[in-house]
Amino acid sequence: MRRLAAPLALLLASTACTTMEAAPPATSALQPERMISPILTSPEAVDASTYAEPQVARVTHVALDLDLDFAARRASGTATLDVLAASGANEIVLDSNGLEIARITDGAGRELAYEIGNMVEEGGKGAPLTIQLDGATTLRIEYRAPADASALQWLSPEQTAGKVHPFLFSQGQAILNRTWIPTQDSPGIRQTWEARITAPKPLDVVMSGVRQGEPEDLGNGRRAFTFVMDKPVPPYLIALAAGDIDFRAIGPRTGVWAEPSVIARARAEVADTEEMVVAAEKLYGEYRWGRYDMIVLPPAFPYGGMENPVMTFLTPTFIAGDRSNNGLVAHELAHSWSGNLVTNAVWGDSWLNEGVTTYFENRIVEAVYGKKRAEQEAALMYANILDTMAEVGGDAPGTALSTDGGYELGSAIAYDKGAFFLRTVERIVGRTRFDAWLRQWFDNHAFQPATSEMFHKDMMVNLVQGEAEAEALMLRQWIFEPGLPSNVAKPDPAAFAEVDRAVTAYTSAGTIPAAYSDWTAAEQMRFLDNLPKELTADQLAALDATLGLSGTGNNEIRFLWLEMALENRYDPAVPQVDAFLSEVGRAKFVRPLFQVLWNEGEWGRPIATRIYAKTRDSYHAVTRAGVDRVMDGE
Repeated sequence: MRRLAAPLALLLASTACTTMEAAPPATSALQPERMISPILTSPEAVDASTYAEPQVARVTHVALDLDLDFAARRASGTATLDVLAASGANEIVLDSNGLEIARITDGAGRELAYEIGNMVEEGGKGAPLTIQLDGATTLRIEYRAPADASALQWLSPEQTAGKVHPFLFSQGQAILNRTWIPTQDSPGIRQTWEARITAPKPLDVVMSGVRQGEPEDLGNGRRAFTFVMDKPVPPYLIALAAGDIDFRAIGPRTGVWAEPSVIARARAEVADTEEMVVAAEKLYGEYRWGRYDMIVLPPAFPYGGMENPVMTFLTPTFIAGDRSNNGLVAHELAHSWSGNLVTNAVWGDSWLNEGVTTYFENRIVEAVYGKKRAEQEAALMYANILDTMAEVGGDAPGTALSTDGGYELGSAIAYDKGAFFLRTVERIVGRTRFDAWLRQWFDNHAFQPATSEMFHKDMMVNLVQGEAEAEALMLRQWIFEPGLPSNVAKPDPAAFAEVDRAVTAYTSAGTIPAAYSDWTAAEQMRFLDNLPKELTADQLAALDATLGLSGTGNNEIRFLWLEMALENRYDPAVPQVDAFLSEVGRAKFVRPLFQVLWNEGEWGRPIATRIYAKTRDSYHAVTRAGVDRVMDGE
């Protein structure tokens, strides 16, 4: 997943209805025997976010047969689970959050007793669903997801680009899928799955599995779409989207889906994807998921991207017209190895997904776009780390990579400190040795969960050569202790030399750089992010007029401009903020802008209240929860 929000706040298929091009070829991924991933039993691998007891009884496969009801905003049907139980096990415990269970039977249709336990609202843990096995190895659960299921966002036609058809997408990470799928919702309990999804014509359905054949016309104004994921994945990666979407191919195994009015721009923006896949394979081995397709969702999607296997979900806010934000695509692609192939067993080790992926992303960017761009993007990451350390303190417990707490989405620690840890190791042992080690890590732990302790042990056994090198690497300090170790491999200070000189010139003399329009997006962001915090209305007006900030097509830069304007109570920017927050649901942008408005007291809070009153219902539950905390003064 691409980072969610600002460092500080987050630290503490078939043919489409107007298809322009044939969908990717339908293939069968079924295997005679399904792969079963191991369950880790070490103390640090125990997941506090699940009620499941997988060492007693675990789910190995999920088969969904669901109808999508857009009028009622409900998904309903059955989930059939394959269960592997220890000898003598009498029950299995699943995760549930608001699921309405009608009945549960075994494979022969025999009724099984079950009980839904006490609900835990905090953190979205939900309630345990305990089922008496009575010898059953197959469970058939008839159920309905609640209309307010946090994982599902049902969009009205007005919330889409086409304005004609409704849209639905799911977002499962970290523990939201228990609001629409009854299973053991833990990253350490990997499961294969299949699904049959029915939706009204002319909507298309895509999922994070391989499409099986053409959609079946049911003759009642609906079609059925079938998918298979034959490789065991953490359950948060089961994802679907349904809407008026078209497909465009990029390469022999890559393509993109989007609404018809968006598809051309989306295809142009991600045109380098096949090249990225090739670069990634050269670095760390075979891409093991078959196809790599993407879907550009409506702007309500709360994240930059989500690495759902074979179908990455992307925000339209990354489309800039010049591929300057394609680090997002590189990031989600890299998750095909770190996160999807090898997954953190518990959310306190989320850096194993995000930090490793962010490092890998930077290597893909270097291979495809060159070392200068990679170094500049690394320098921006390093600045995020320093900013976070300065705000929370270098000894804050949350600045350790491995924590015993919950999953802190989007932290500059999990992403950026994690990436700089690997960058530092690479610099010390050399790129050749490091790449060989990381490749064997992916190979030897493919389709399995992992912990920080396992990662550290593997480094010590398969990478480190001698006590002196072990001491120089400071591995345990990097992973398990707070702060930024002294051996950090800092980015090239010359990466932004020209930009930093321009910042100095502006700070001392108010000189606006004439070369700004020729700079890379990273250089422009570096300049804006380092301007003086206090600016007058005249200075802001001059910056906007000269640099075209309010008219930029790059939403990363647009966000920095709006944030800077609000921090200085610049009234001409308020309509721009209103429009932006009404159009975009990406939490990385939305929550910080509401936070700035809230921080500005009597000037900003009435603006925030007015805007949120009309936009709240359009935001995903993830975005909404973050802004609710802001508006409650937390």
